[in-house]
Amino acid sequence: MFTRIVKMEFQKEKIPAFLANFETVKEKIRNFPGCTFLELYKDKNDETIFFTYSRWNDETDLENYRNSQLFKEVWSVTKPMFRAKAEAWSVDTVVSL
Repeated sequence: MFTRIVKMEFQKEKIPAFLANFETVKEKIRNFPGCTFLELYKDKNDETIFFTYSRWNDETDLENYRNSQLFKEVWSVTKPMFRAKAEAWSVDTVVSL
């Protein structure tokens, strides 16, 4: 299992549309085969920065999602709202308390 963290910076006026769309797709993403956890975070100091934090069983599951029709639909709506290119990291847990 590993964690995927995606940082997204939005045009301020697009944030309500992003949040509305996320509300409609969050269950589909969370229930995609191999996804075991999904959260959305907002930066405390910059209201235009959001992060998704998801856990995946393995890299194949994430790749299957990234190649899915669901991802294409989500990304085609979300990407035009960005003010900067998204950044993403796949990380392994080293310590958890």
